[in-house]
Amino acid sequence: MVFLSKRLNVINGNDFIRMVEKGAQQLRDNVDKVNALNVFPVPDGDTGTNMNLTLTSGVEELRRRPSGHIGKAADALAKGLLMGARGNSGVILSQLFRGFSKSVSESETIDAEGFAAALQNGVDMAYKAVVKPVEGTILTVSREAAKHAVQQAKRTADLTELMKDVWKKGNEALSRTPDMLPVLKQVGVVDAGGQGLMYIYEGFVQALQQLSSGTPINDSDAAERARVADDSIHPVTSDAFKHAVHEASMKPQAHLATEDIEFGYCTEFMVRLNEQKLAGAAFDENVFRRQLSDFGDSLLVVADDDLVKVHIHAEYPGSVMNLAMKYGDLSRIKIENMRDQHTHILHGDDHPSPADAVGKPEANAGSADAQSHWKRYGFVSVSAGQGISNIMSSLGVNRVLQGGQTMNPSTEDIVKAIHEVDAQTVFVLPNNSNIILAAQQAVELVEEKQVVVIPTKTIPQGIAAVLAFRENAASDENADLMQQAIQQVQSGLVTYAVRDTQIDEVDIKQGDYIGIHNNKIVTSDSDLLASCKKLVDSLLSEGAEIVTLYTGEEADEARTGELVQYLETSYTDVEVEVHEGGQPLYYYIISAE
Repeated sequence: MVFLSKRLNVINGNDFIRMVEKGAQQLRDNVDKVNALNVFPVPDGDTGTNMNLTLTSGVEELRRRPSGHIGKAADALAKGLLMGARGNSGVILSQLFRGFSKSVSESETIDAEGFAAALQNGVDMAYKAVVKPVEGTILTVSREAAKHAVQQAKRTADLTELMKDVWKKGNEALSRTPDMLPVLKQVGVVDAGGQGLMYIYEGFVQALQQLSSGTPINDSDAAERARVADDSIHPVTSDAFKHAVHEASMKPQAHLATEDIEFGYCTEFMVRLNEQKLAGAAFDENVFRRQLSDFGDSLLVVADDDLVKVHIHAEYPGSVMNLAMKYGDLSRIKIENMRDQHTHILHGDDHPSPADAVGKPEANAGSADAQSHWKRYGFVSVSAGQGISNIMSSLGVNRVLQGGQTMNPSTEDIVKAIHEVDAQTVFVLPNNSNIILAAQQAVELVEEKQVVVIPTKTIPQGIAAVLAFRENAASDENADLMQQAIQQVQSGLVTYAVRDTQIDEVDIKQGDYIGIHNNKIVTSDSDLLASCKKLVDSLLSEGAEIVTLYTGEEADEARTGELVQYLETSYTDVEVEVHEGGQPLYYYIISAE
């Protein structure tokens, strides 16, 4: 049994790590509650998921680079959050702790005033990161909490009492968010991002209470702390694991023909174990390893609490991931074609892995010789569904990231994709309002090429932007052309409601089919075709020449035919196109222009 010394007036890096771990645990335990607060009753509410994945990335970096120096510990957290940031809430969270880190960068320990000042600096940085800050959001909650912290730090030196007061004040601000943002009051919820932050702060309070009272850490916690303190032992994110992967995957390249590579895809991902999928059974790492061994070689499986890291060389990565999904949810997926890599090696063109390239130029990419072979322009676009990805690729998009509505790519994902495009200027199309901030944050991390984010909020806007691109135009002219194009597109989405609510005078019942026009719910009906027709009428209310339907993976061919017939008979001057989009959760994505 390990006892902690009391920490009432100062905290160091180790204390801070414990606070962050507790905060992450609280958020992780309440992800579904945060997701349920998303205003729109659509099946992809993801604020909690985005914040959880963002904070998980920060915790992993903290565990990889633990330090008793709070400045160094905070820097590790900030770096992990920055690269793992997903969605607007995740980006804002990363900025809050980025500012916190900068405030304590030179400090080995901090007192109450130092902690309060760091919270305030984080708020200042978060507000700067958002072009048009909206009150009634996580920004408001963090600001009110930090402002109170600065005031209270003048009255008390006890960090535990300070954090309790800050958490209380933050919750008070959270309760007022519906009064600041009418849509929250209309739906009857508080801000999801603010609630997520309060769960994190609740974890901070719990950790400080344990620290101040000398609460013993049980044996399992002690073992975990030991792993945190020694990243050479930590199994999920340590340099030792990367070295083991490297050793396991090394082959005598010069003596091996490309066609002799039996398992062609280096596959890595994380599995977050899911109790429902495990059906109450304990996860058996050895059994899982044996199951995976049937799919390839160079296999490494390491488990840590509810996370499992997998590395394997496989011929069919999809089969590997299908098996893994029986145990939990996948993240941090990376698949690389080793046959292509081998060919590069044999020809002396050995590129670094995307992970090695994150946050820095590719090997030799900054050299004049390498850049002389780059194209003038390139594109990175976010997509949802294989059909839409294929369409974007056919239009000239160099790198398509799967994400969109159901899974927002992280800042790190976007940075990697930018590095993989050999172009002097790379245009990034987020195609989702919740991805724009992460894309803009990625711009700061790429130095060797110009990156321009076109703030597309929908798939139709992204496709319109690509079509407006002109190869011979200057980059700023192209940016203007694409901005103009996205203003001329009306975007529609058809999905189903996950709860009863009322938005903009539209009564919505759980299970209804809802139509969304430019981010506004305009129809809800128990009949799918009826809802589609009403949405189309809204999209075409100001006229259009072309309507394009992108069918989702659950779209019915007969129903699609009926919708096309309605369009052709009701709007005789409109040309109708149908493409297989393959997007999940959304029966149709519709564009009118």
